[in-house]
Parts: sequence; C-alpha cells; structure tokens
Amino acid sequence: MRGWAPLVWNQASSQFMSFRDAKSTVEVEDLRREFKGKEGKVLALDGVDLKVKEGEVFGVLGPNGAGKTTMIRILSTLLLPSSGSAKVMGWDVAKQPEKVRPLISTASGAERAGYDYITARGNLWFFSQLYGLPSKLAHERINEFSEMLGLTDYLDKKFYALSTGYRQRVTVVRAFINDPKVVFLDEPTIGLDVMTALKIREFLVKQAKESGRTILLATHNMAEVDAICNRVGIIDKGKILACDTPMALKRSLGAPALVMEMAPPPDSASLEPLGKLEGVKGFTSSIDEERGVGRVQVVVDSDESAQGAIDFARKSGMNLISNWRQQTTLEEVFVALVGRGFREREHESPS
Repeated sequence: MRGWAPLVWNQASSQFMSFRDAKSTVEVEDLRREFKGKEGKVLALDGVDLKVKEGEVFGVLGPNGAGKTTMIRILSTLLLPSSGSAKVMGWDVAKQPEKVRPLISTASGAERAGYDYITARGNLWFFSQLYGLPSKLAHERINEFSEMLGLTDYLDKKFYALSTGYRQRVTVVRAFINDPKVVFLDEPTIGLDVMTALKIREFLVKQAKESGRTILLATHNMAEVDAICNRVGIIDKGKILACDTPMALKRSLGAPALVMEMAPPPDSASLEPLGKLEGVKGFTSSIDEERGVGRVQVVVDSDESAQGAIDFARKSGMNLISNWRQQTTLEEVFVALVGRGFREREHESPS
C-alpha cells in the first residue's frame, strides 16, 4: 500500500485539497471476516488495512464479491469482524457500537429505503425522528438537502409514485439527515440515469468539501471513482491490492493500453495465451453485441509488448479489424494486479 499523498487533486471541484493534517476518521487494521459456506469457510475479508481521513471521498473499487459490502457492514456496526480491528471516529465498532452509531449513516443503491404510501417528505421526517432531531431542524435539513439534489418539487409525492432516480435521491438525503461525521455508501448510483448519478456525485463532493464529512464509497463503477474520489483502494477476494489517487494508480502502469477489435469475437480459450506474452500484464474482453465485434483491452508495459500482442492475434488466426492505444483506466490497473478484468473475475468458476 502506498504512502499518504499530502496533496490530492479533486477533479469535481478542480481544486487541490490537503489532507496532511486531517485526522483519520476510519481506521482498519488486519480486518478479517469469515463466513460458513456449503463447502467450508469463505474468507470475505483477508487482512484489510485502511485509513480514511476527515473530509475525504474514499472509493473502495472492486468486482462483485470482492468484500466491499462486508467491509461497510462491519464499519457500520451491522456485522462483527472475525478478527482484527476497525475504528470510526476513534471508537471500536465491535466493542463500542453505541458510540459509533450516532456519528455515522449508510445508504445503498440496492435498498428500498422508504414507505410507499407516505410522501417523500414524510419518509424523511420519520427517519429524522429516529435520530431524535427536533422537528424544525429536521425540516430545515430536508429542505436544504432536497434543494441541492433537485428533489424539492417531488417532496410531497407518495414514495411509490417516484421514479427510481428520485427514490434514490430520497435515500441519499436520508443518509445525511442526522448530520453524520462518516457516511458509508454502497453502490449509491447503481442503475440510475446519467443526470441523476451526476447530481448525487456533485452532492457527495460538496458534503465532503464544505462539511468535512468522510464519505466511503463502495462501488464497481470506475468512472464514478475517477470523477469524485480523492483516493481509491482496489479490492479483490477480500484483499486491498493497491491504494492511491486514481491518477497515480493509472500513471503507475506506464504505457497506454492496447485495444484490439476482432470479428467474430474470439472465445476465452483462444485468448488465454495472450496473458502469458512477455510484457503483457493482463487483459480484459467484452463483446459489442450490436456490431458483433469482440474488444480486447491489453495492459502492456511498452510499445514492443503492444506490437507483440497484435502479432499474436494475427498469427492465431483472429480477424483483427482495428487496434489503437488509449490512456489506462482503473479497470486496467485491476487487470495489471490480477491478470484479468472485472468481467472475467466475476464470471470465473469458484475455486
């Protein structure tokens, strides 16, 4: 894991933010969590170490099943760790959960966080009362956050009548209604349209920057992490593989990635030798169903390695219709670390 960067570029606000003197609000040390499965123990978290600072938007990026949700459930006191320690605002989540809970909040894109026949405003007021907020203060916060998220005109509609995007805006407002110091978000923009997702991301950046909240965002959306996160930890099979700013992680790969398009799309078996070529760190593949074209993105360490991958494709009888180089993405950082992309990782056979 890399050292703490004193200056972090915030792409959403186009400003440098200094975290050198910020205190750690989330501290995780050698965190492990095991579950009992049909075939024995399943290790969901395997010795995770992590520190997140006040006012930071920190992304936990990984494929489905990587351990992201398990870590959030532990940090939000919903699940006990098997071993190791986790602290939020200095309080141990396992030993002092009653100290942690008033300081945090959570939200997930997968939950249905409202009562159908109550208005959006009524839902938010109800949840504010669970935190013991005075009614006047609760309504002030509801109005303030709703204005920021473009929700104001929909507050008096029944929850069931809201679109998916507006229901999720209600969920996000609910997560901030208690003025939390730390907010844990699990895929908060999953399945949302572009404009709604953008509105929520802008809101999260504003909350971190202006209110000094720590926001820990678990996602497999690389564009989201790239757009708003000050740092990102890439996780797979319960381990943090790398941790740095998105820009630093992408720069660490060196040469731009190679993209090859082939028709018809090659099968997985024919691509396997590609990952063993000298200078090739790994690859990920996808299919453009509309065009009937396979796309293979190859992480290489030099121009010579890229040419070697092109030569391999041609000599293997693949119909290479185009190829080009592109700047690396966070998924290609993941590919370089594990040798395959999110898609391949999620569809691999269980070991």
